Amino acid sequence: MDQITLYRIFTRVVEARSFTRAADTLQMPRSSVSTAIADIEARLGVRLLNRTTRVVAPTDEGEEFYERCLSWLAEGEEMEAMFRSASHRVEGRIRVDLPGRIGRLIVAPALPEFLTLWPAIRVELGMTDRAVDLLGERVDLALRIGPLADSGLKARRIGEIAQINVASPAYLARHGTPLTPADIGKHLQIAYASPSTGRVADWEWQEGGRLRSSAVPWRVSANSAEGYIACALAGLGLIQIPAYDVANHLTRHELVEVMPDYRPAPMPMTLLFPGAPRMPRRLTAFADWMEDLLKRRICR
Repeated sequence: MDQITLYRIFTRVVEARSFTRAADTLQMPRSSVSTAIADIEARLGVRLLNRTTRVVAPTDEGEEFYERCLSWLAEGEEMEAMFRSASHRVEGRIRVDLPGRIGRLIVAPALPEFLTLWPAIRVELGMTDRAVDLLGERVDLALRIGPLADSGLKARRIGEIAQINVASPAYLARHGTPLTPADIGKHLQIAYASPSTGRVADWEWQEGGRLRSSAVPWRVSANSAEGYIACALAGLGLIQIPAYDVANHLTRHELVEVMPDYRPAPMPMTLLFPGAPRMPRRLTAFADWMEDLLKRRICR
């Protein structure tokens, strides 16, 4: 195999933490992947990967080699793209995954601006509240809201999204308006169930510089932001939601903020990508544009 192919195989194995998974995403036999890694280690005279029956993990030397491979491959890709294009345009395809409502309400309406700036870039938008597998589903860039699990992916922190407590006027007319968390037990929550795990989130609030939480009675749950808000509009209970998500409903008095002094903690907003320290220019262009857009539109 040529050097570029060997290095691409090595970086994919490190990212996938598995020979089999790397082989699947590269669409090549597992035996070819194993041979490639053995070839690299033989050439360098050093062990790059620790292998167990459950996981493959880089050694210290493997981590350093991985970072250098990523940088080398990114520079090579950028150089090839530059000389393939007579006009030296930034071009190519980007696969992006976004939470559904941010994609629909914020990013998609602003996308003509990006495509005007970068006419040779094609954008494939995925919009879902499910946490996609960037490596397995070949996603170049994903936006995550909330705390991150340790995934080994590259991360760029954008900022924080303010959350508020809201209910419909009809619900408040029937059940009264809660003033403090001590009133929560007398009310119904519309439960938000994680689309990945099914776990129902507790009611949360900040008080005295500390984050507190409590289970709240509920009769209806939803596993998407769209469904969650629809249930609130129908008067089924209280919800906790990013402020940008319900800004229009608040303006139209379809929803009302309650307990403004006991809001949930703001949620971190992060861009994730499985790329190199130096990303391809098309990906850098999109990440920079989307960071600026989100900071202007929804960061607190």
